[in-house]
Amino acid sequence: MCGISGIFDYQQSRPIDQDLLLRMNNTVSHRGPDDFGFHVEPGIGLGHRRLSIIDLEGGKQPIFNADGSIAITFNGEIYNYRELRTELKQMGYVFITDSDTEVIVHGWEAWGEKCVERLNGMFAFVIWDRNRQLVFAARDRIGIKPFFYAYTPDQHFIFGSELKVLLEYPGLPRRILPSAVEDYFTFGYVPEPHTILEHVFKLPPGHTLLVERGKPLPESKQYWDVSFDPHSPIITEADTDREIIERLQESVRLRMIADVPLGAFLSGGVDSSAIVGLMANISDKPVETCSISFGDPAFNEAKYADQVARHLGTAHHVEQVDPEDFDLIDHLSYLYDEPYADSSAMPTYRVCELARKHVKVAL
Repeated sequence: MCGISGIFDYQQSRPIDQDLLLRMNNTVSHRGPDDFGFHVEPGIGLGHRRLSIIDLEGGKQPIFNADGSIAITFNGEIYNYRELRTELKQMGYVFITDSDTEVIVHGWEAWGEKCVERLNGMFAFVIWDRNRQLVFAARDRIGIKPFFYAYTPDQHFIFGSELKVLLEYPGLPRRILPSAVEDYFTFGYVPEPHTILEHVFKLPPGHTLLVERGKPLPESKQYWDVSFDPHSPIITEADTDREIIERLQESVRLRMIADVPLGAFLSGGVDSSAIVGLMANISDKPVETCSISFGDPAFNEAKYADQVARHLGTAHHVEQVDPEDFDLIDHLSYLYDEPYADSSAMPTYRVCELARKHVKVAL
């Protein structure tokens, strides 16, 4: 993952406080430990913290178009970027990097707001278009990547990958939203578009936001949703079985595109076992897999993960977690920013720590 941040003056082109932007950007340094970048000009500031996955040398952000009038700060991965890159090259666009990020820049030039409809991936990004004096924000179809934003009393649009980015902004109201507390106790989290704070919002999955200087503040726009219309013609159970496997194979193949070591979390359950099995079929070397075990047999599923790992010949790593491990509570509350009830939060963090010792990307 990466971290993004930014400030847009949506009424004038006042100077952007570069020190403030750097502080906002640095709050998500844990999301992007490999590199950082920022761009500042009158009325706009873009920040980026990078976890390098594709084009390790050339993918530094923000990335610009040929004449420098369009810039992007991007968190995520575009799985069909090679196909889009070929199409855009045929349209005359010149690429100076091998990164998937630059595909979005030229996609904006070619297709405007509809560029998101062409992207197969997980993403949250903001594009600055100097010629049109606007910023365009987008979040992937099911909200894998986070995006927080607010309109400040001094008429700035501020955004970031985490709520704490926005809290660096002086003067941002910090009043708790009472209905968000009710939502938390109902759902275990605060659903989009709200956050725990009254004046901060989450861009919903499958939505975009176009903020133009000097124009009324917009509502977010939905570009995708799940369709529940009946499929026609009706297919057989055998056809359904075959299609599920084909789609899973393609999905896993696309997510294994990386210029860094890659592995998987393996719990021994159906989902992770299926994914690791498909990875093993694709990979030319043993898949790196990571599991968490518990001392209490009532909660310990490590033996199932071990059976799958031995069956598939993976390079398997296991770490035992103490069920009374409360050391992470303060740290997790800092990372999550707002109330979030997930009983797996601590073991998930621990398995990520374990994976980080061996790989940089985990399915």
